[in-house]
Amino acid sequence: MITGLGHLAFRITNLERSLDFYCNKLGLREAFRLEREGEPSPWIVYLQVAPNQFIELFPGATGDVPSRLGVGYNHFCLVVDDMQATLHELAERGLPITGQPLQGIDQNWQYWINDPDGNAVELMQIMPESPQANQLPHMPG
Repeated sequence: MITGLGHLAFRITNLERSLDFYCNKLGLREAFRLEREGEPSPWIVYLQVAPNQFIELFPGATGDVPSRLGVGYNHFCLVVDDMQATLHELAERGLPITGQPLQGIDQNWQYWINDPDGNAVELMQIMPESPQANQLPHMPG
């Protein structure tokens, strides 16, 4: 049975630039690195998002990010507990914050950024009236 989302994997062009973005700016933690014979070192760098949730970075990519309008990858979303406080903290860490969060059709607050390779990242604060919140398991009261 599926119990969660284990990881997202990205091929990246510059490991140090990506680690700066994901760790220093977004506040994720480098969990570990894997080596594989015949592959550049490191082969994969794992960043921890939450317990048992990771982003895998595969260094050494070339080329550009495909259009978000084409088939395939569009974006990934990181859930935040307080959008305004998160954006303030990200700005203090040196991430350019331009514009304001928008409230989506689902009633959640969202703000969009791009990683150093142009991959779209949505930050989302789930609001109590949203359809996502209505799917959360209810605790007996």
